[in-house]
Amino acid sequence: MSVIYDYFSAASDEEAVKVLDVEGGPTATDSGFDVGTLGGIDPVVQLGTLEALLTGAPYDDVTEDPRAGHNLAMSEDYDRIIITVTDALTSALAAADDARLAEVAEPWSQTEELAGADPAQLAAFARDLAALARRAAASGHHMYCWACI
Repeated sequence: MSVIYDYFSAASDEEAVKVLDVEGGPTATDSGFDVGTLGGIDPVVQLGTLEALLTGAPYDDVTEDPRAGHNLAMSEDYDRIIITVTDALTSALAAADDARLAEVAEPWSQTEELAGADPAQLAAFARDLAALARRAAASGHHMYCWACI
């Protein structure tokens, strides 16, 4: 069973949970959400590791943030979940340039969860996520993940 992870931004938690009612999630053309990176990077462990690498914060500190992988809402049949992304990661991504994202992609690819991943593909994912983070930061929005099982 695979999981789809779509990252998007919204003005508030209340707005973000509305995506549960949108057929196709945030990537639907009529969703009204700003969507960024799509793919197989989970918002808890793998993004937590990315945040630790970008900010220099210990991973355990990253996971203590109340917005770190918090399940904000779930569909009635439990197949769709809205998960929060930390504001610290949003800020770090928004501030990172392509060189910094490529730099952290190498150690990120060597983590147990991403063993064997191509650092260039991880850097591309991080660049796309950083573009979403910049737009979210400029709008005063938070970032979220729509996970579909």
